[in-house]
Amino acid sequence: MQYVYAPPISICSCVIFSVSRYLTIKIMNWWKSGAIGVPKLAQQKFELGQQGPSEHQSSVGLVIGVTGIVGTSLAEILPLPDTPGGPWKVYGIARRPRPAWHSDHPVEYIQCDVSDPHDSLTKLSPLTDVTHIFYVTWTARPIEEENCEVNGLMLKNVLNAIVPNAPNLKHICLQTGTKHYMGPLGSVHKTQPHEPPFTEDLPRVQGAPNFYYTLEDILFEEVGKREGLTWSVHRAGPIFGVSPYSLVNPIWALCIYAAVCKRKGELLRFPGSRATWEGYFDATDADLIAEQQLWAAVDPNAKNEAFNCVNGDVFKWKQMWKVLGEQFGIECAEFEEGVKLEEIMREKGRVWDEIVRENGLCGVKNEFNVFKLMDVVFGWEGTRLCSMNKSKGHGFLGFRDSKESFIKCIERMKALKIVP
Repeated sequence: MQYVYAPPISICSCVIFSVSRYLTIKIMNWWKSGAIGVPKLAQQKFELGQQGPSEHQSSVGLVIGVTGIVGTSLAEILPLPDTPGGPWKVYGIARRPRPAWHSDHPVEYIQCDVSDPHDSLTKLSPLTDVTHIFYVTWTARPIEEENCEVNGLMLKNVLNAIVPNAPNLKHICLQTGTKHYMGPLGSVHKTQPHEPPFTEDLPRVQGAPNFYYTLEDILFEEVGKREGLTWSVHRAGPIFGVSPYSLVNPIWALCIYAAVCKRKGELLRFPGSRATWEGYFDATDADLIAEQQLWAAVDPNAKNEAFNCVNGDVFKWKQMWKVLGEQFGIECAEFEEGVKLEEIMREKGRVWDEIVRENGLCGVKNEFNVFKLMDVVFGWEGTRLCSMNKSKGHGFLGFRDSKESFIKCIERMKALKIVP
């Protein structure tokens, strides 16, 4: 699915942008055009009513982490009238109150802390009509053992509240990532990462805990208890999306950095290793993951499988760095060793506050220390490339141009007044 988007004439046109984007997607009729990769035969069967819900039936999606980087895309796509398996009713779950930049999405928003068993049971167990769970959230702790414990508890709380109380529950989508093949960041001396390209049949990396494995084990155990309930796991690369409520959103972090550099009249310096600067990488458009999860939710060929999800092309960060500079009208510096984004931004909080105030932005705080996390991501010395052959072989042919995805996300964040 390729969006046609023209930048808004005025930065105050956030609502107009949201409505026009909705109408553009609707007119494109992305399901019947095959944009999400369903084979022609499957399309014909769907149109003839030989598979999937009829137009008189509805699906009910529960998006856990609806304000996150992929949850936001699901909130946009699921309610559309021609979305596969629909019409969809959507519950959106998030820990905090609904932010202004998210308010136009037609979902039933429920503020709930899924790390709290009581809050989860109280607010989720009444959702007895849920047919599909899209689990697209996680939380970060200093060490991976704690990540396993806390993230495992969150998934258990959701499943304990929904599975016994939703008799029509059909499918659970679980989002993870390429850490499945590399081991946790910071564990390179304890583990032996797989050589890319990563394929879904590779065994788990041994030598260190990995909360992705914990989540999978919990999912498999729960699904095994209930006949007819299916699952899918979606392993994404670095995600290009718009949400500032994501633990790792590279574009949001880089937009803040670029805006500060422009304000200070400084060059845009790359905060990473030479291997990351010059090597080949892939990424994942958040909308593409949402599309793949929708495909897995309704297509029988996708049941009980794990799938990589990347855009399908490769790029170099030194190329993308020029694109970032062009989007903010600033000059890029030549590569230099030892640049750290956390160090650069440590004393720049007041500068960003001034930018937010003067431009009337949403003013989302950097509460996740996203700059430190980006230093880890950009400091990686290896290559991270995923194969999409399994996904294509099962029928999902969706793709994105990573440069266009990068630009689109910056434009959307500007329109939503998340960045200037």
